[in-house]
Amino acid sequence: MERPLEPTNMTRVQQFVLLGLSTRLSSRNTLFAFFLALYLLTLLENTLIIYLIYSHSELRKPMYFFLGNLSGLEMCYVSVTMPTLLAGLWTGPFYVPFTACMTQLFFFIVLICTECTLLASMAYDRYVAICHPLHYSLIMRPQVCLGLALSSWLGGLVVSVAKTTCIASLSYCGPNVLNQFFCDVSPLLNLSCTHVALTELVDFISAIVIFCGTLLVALASYSAIAMAVLRMPSAAARRKAFSTCTSHLVVVGIFYSAALFIYCRPSRIKSMDLNKVLSVIYTVATPLCNPVIYCLRNREVHTALRKALRWP
Repeated sequence: MERPLEPTNMTRVQQFVLLGLSTRLSSRNTLFAFFLALYLLTLLENTLIIYLIYSHSELRKPMYFFLGNLSGLEMCYVSVTMPTLLAGLWTGPFYVPFTACMTQLFFFIVLICTECTLLASMAYDRYVAICHPLHYSLIMRPQVCLGLALSSWLGGLVVSVAKTTCIASLSYCGPNVLNQFFCDVSPLLNLSCTHVALTELVDFISAIVIFCGTLLVALASYSAIAMAVLRMPSAAARRKAFSTCTSHLVVVGIFYSAALFIYCRPSRIKSMDLNKVLSVIYTVATPLCNPVIYCLRNREVHTALRKALRWP
């Protein structure tokens, strides 16, 4: 008796259609100009941060080392998703080859997981600075900072290889329309015509390890910081200590609020329009706002910027 046709033998989708951020022709041109300006401004801001950190000796400290890494990461991060966002606004829905889609997915997962770990490392740095100031230079010596940064990238790479391999190995038999402006995990899982339980399990475990794990590290660090600051006898000392953590806490809150809403759920997400709005927050708004948030209240960066611009 002839065996039934297996799903893996079906015609495989060779390309996907990205609907983009908006399908309304009347608003696409305006949105294209707006997001192109945001993209260029993001690149300029983060390039300036990297230049200031690595050209001024007074900023060669662990906190600014991590900030420079974060700026470099976010330049790559926004450059992974923004081209397809802009292409969708310029041409409308367009085709993306299967290989190109998986490549974008791979780099996106690497960068988002690396950013989570890097944010946790920055929270730990602030914990050591406030709770163990006398041992700060010993604990956060250059070798440790470099190890934390490399571990962040390595962790993101390992998770991305596992998740992308699982998603790429699924069968996609049609339809091939992604209601998103880049190749993302949940829209791809929605299109698979084979059983996705293993892939969703990998997605769920990686979310627990990377997102929830790093979030717990950040929360534990700031809980210890809060208790240490509240025990300080001087109100001025408390304000100074809190001011060094406020910017990072704001960044962590914005990033995790949007990312965890999507990526800590292994089930297929139905509200894709809501996903697109949230995706804009952590793929466009966060890389744009982070340099402003970090530098707005930072006197050392202000001083370095005045020197670079030769302002009095």
